[in-house]
Amino acid sequence: MKGVLLAGGTGSRLYPLTRITNKHLLPVYDRPMIHWAIEALVKAGIADVLLVSGGDHMGDFMRLLGDGRQFGLRHLSYAVQERPGGIAEALGLAEQFAAAEPVVVMLADNIFERSIRPMVDAFAANPWGGRVLLSEVDDPSHLAHLGVAELDGGGQIRRIIEKPADPPTNLAVTGLYCYDASVFSVISGLTPSARHELEITEVNNHYASSGSLAHELVVGFWADAGESIDAYQAASDFVRDHGANKE
Repeated sequence: MKGVLLAGGTGSRLYPLTRITNKHLLPVYDRPMIHWAIEALVKAGIADVLLVSGGDHMGDFMRLLGDGRQFGLRHLSYAVQERPGGIAEALGLAEQFAAAEPVVVMLADNIFERSIRPMVDAFAANPWGGRVLLSEVDDPSHLAHLGVAELDGGGQIRRIIEKPADPPTNLAVTGLYCYDASVFSVISGLTPSARHELEITEVNNHYASSGSLAHELVVGFWADAGESIDAYQAASDFVRDHGANKE
């Protein structure tokens, strides 16, 4: 499997920290945020990674990360998303890089206490359809700002609902996804949302509608460090006190 690390976006929810830099270059405890995401992929056995970001700070990423070998990568490639067009559009830039292999996709502002390897290994053993990582979130007001999984009677994902006023479960979709090579055909068939973006939720719902979207549950702490200033600070505090990406 190959890894796709998505590190774009305007970082508006972390303003003014992001006024002059990409949010994934901000420190989480003692390292840039992007370091933790790369470490998560490397510890999951991913050796070839494509980093996708906007053009404004791509030079900063390249100076910081180089060819990726110091982090244990075999190859680190880069792709520029010319405009904010959504997560699915950014993933679509990885088609040539993926070369018909399955991919593990990670939003680079996600921080996990435990290794993501169990999910990656489970998908690699049967790389069909898609697989998402869910986290139990018990605060309904928080769920109202996230993608939430609705399950059928057999415990399979029926659909993902974005920002539900009445969440059907407490299972939030994190920023970690695995897909087979068909994902690029799915993306090519999407139409832009009201936000003028290609939405990753539509990709996940495509697989859910055909019964081919599996899921895992987060073990331990998870944070979207780009969600807000408070979430960013909480992620940094947790990593300082407990670490991240632990086996």
